[in-house]
Amino acid sequence: QVQLVESGGGLVQAGGSLRLSCAASGRTFSTYAVGWFRQAPGKEREFVAATRWSAGSTYYADSVKGRFTISRDSAKNTVYLQMNSLKPGDTAVYYCASDGRIINVRDARQYDYWGQGTQVTVSS
Repeated sequence: QVQLVESGGGLVQAGGSLRLSCAASGRTFSTYAVGWFRQAPGKEREFVAATRWSAGSTYYADSVKGRFTISRDSAKNTVYLQMNSLKPGDTAVYYCASDGRIINVRDARQYDYWGQGTQVTVSS
């Protein structure tokens, strides 16, 4: 079992930055993939970024590439999402997710463990 807790959301003006954190407990991320997804009101949950912990590979949605960076701290068993140049369209609840058997890191259905979400609001 893995428990995930997100933090770092908030209200920011367009062009600003936020850093989200996803802390894991129960098991380490060492053999897992960790993904960030977001869901805006009335929209489906969408992939944002992911990393395969052991390989260190990273993946991004086209909409955030060049603005968002996913990183990790092995000692803290934590994954971060640094979000720069934020736009009003980035407003959503952001979730981190994890699982040990991910084939397609962009597919939310493949993740079994989810955090509770953290709200990000970008004002224009």
